Order: sequence, then C-alpha cells, then structure tokens
Amino acid sequence: MHDQKQALAEPQLSRLRREAAVQQDDKFVILPTRSRAHNSAMKLLVIEDEVKLAEYLRKGLSEAGYVVEVAHDGIDGLHLALEGDHDLLLLDGMLPGIDGLSLLAALRRTKQTPVLMLTARVGVEDRVLGLQTGADDYLLKPFAFSELVARIQGLLRRAGPRHEIEPTVLRLADLEVDLLRRKASRATQRLELTAKEFSLLTLLLRRQGEVLSRTELASQVWDMNFDSETNVVEVAIRRLRSKLDVPFDRPLLHTVRGMGYVLEDRPA
Repeated sequence: MHDQKQALAEPQLSRLRREAAVQQDDKFVILPTRSRAHNSAMKLLVIEDEVKLAEYLRKGLSEAGYVVEVAHDGIDGLHLALEGDHDLLLLDGMLPGIDGLSLLAALRRTKQTPVLMLTARVGVEDRVLGLQTGADDYLLKPFAFSELVARIQGLLRRAGPRHEIEPTVLRLADLEVDLLRRKASRATQRLELTAKEFSLLTLLLRRQGEVLSRTELASQVWDMNFDSETNVVEVAIRRLRSKLDVPFDRPLLHTVRGMGYVLEDRPA
C-alpha cells in the first residue's frame, strides 16, 4: 500500500510544484497574514506521511495563523489525536503503521474532533466509506491551498462556540493590541515592535495570567525545539520588556523563576 501511495504521490507533488511556480495566488501558497487574527490559537494536527507535503502544509497553515502539529505515520498520529487538544485534524487516507480509516475509526470511539480527510483516491466509494467512518469532509489531492483553508474554516464554524472568531483587539490594563492592523500601544503610545516581538506579545496577551515556559514560547513563536544553550527567548523577552514596561510606571511582563514568563496586571 505504501508503494502504491508513493507512486501516486510523486507525480502529484511534481504537478503541485509546477503549478505553484506559475500560479503564486492559487496552488499551495501561503495566505496573506491578514487572516492570522481569525485563526490564532486554533490548533490543527496534520497526519501526512509525505514529508515535503506535510512541511508545506505546516508552513502554509502556520502563516495563515494556525498552531500546527505534524505526524508522519498513523501510530504517532493516533497518539497525538487522542492525547492532544486539537480543533481539527487533517488526515491522509493512506498512512504507514495505521491507515487513515482505521485511525479515524479508533478516534471516533472517544473523540469527536472535526476531521478533514486528504486523499489521492478518486473513487466515490472511498469517500463514502470515509464519511461513514466519521470524516467530516473530504478533499482530493492535488488541491488549491485556498480551498483547503476555506474548508477548514467551514468545519471550525460548524464545530460550535469554541471555534467562534476571536476579537480583533486584545487589551490588558492600558495595553492594547490590534490584530488586524498589527499595532500595539500602551497608554495610547505606539509600541514599535518587530514581527517576532509582536507575535510574542500577542501569545502572552491571549494567555494572560498563564505562565508560559521558554520551551513553549520557542515552539509557538519561533517554531523551534528549545535548546538550553540558545538564549533567543531571553533576548526577545528583554527587548520586548524594554518597549512594553521600561517607559511606563507599572510592569505587565513578569518573570517567574524556574518556570517562565507571564503577562498580567499585578496590584501595585
């Protein structure tokens, strides 16, 4: 089965690369960052064994504002799907270890996470079987990235109140962050932030009052596994604090020794 999938995947990936090269606004391209405000904090799990395609999806969906986790086989995918708290799964139909339909059937015994199946199988009977097993939607490969995002958004809307669009302006005390305009201000004074500083501040603000570890910040903002010898998080926190807190009387960004960082309005 895996050999069959490889035979299908190679020409499809070649076609996707050719189309992406000539249709920059259509096939598997990263969406503009304007959609980020609507998708942030939504966590997706991509279960796809074609590494290059999985990475393309991870990169594109991350740029579209989603938090993306990836598994390359059915065993790891099922473990992450059962143990994690995902808003939606993108599930390949043909996987090593456990195939997509078996994974879906196992998932549905305990969880009702929305599932969008991605498949190269064009037969109607395959799609019917997937839907009967518990898939919420189907998308045939190759597909336009814009259609993939539209289907994800549709499934999240139908999933219920948990997936409602977030407010586009976040506030804490005299701090205000406008997600659409990508502007931050404190006491009406504009904060001149870099792109990473803005992402870091937005993450801390969305989860205000919650202590976030250096490992989680590195993963969410820089998409990197934390290396104890890397001080990128500390440097970014220091620079953000110099703009967010130093010019003002009351600090909002606090260090919790041995644990991480928290954004909150503490009593004087």
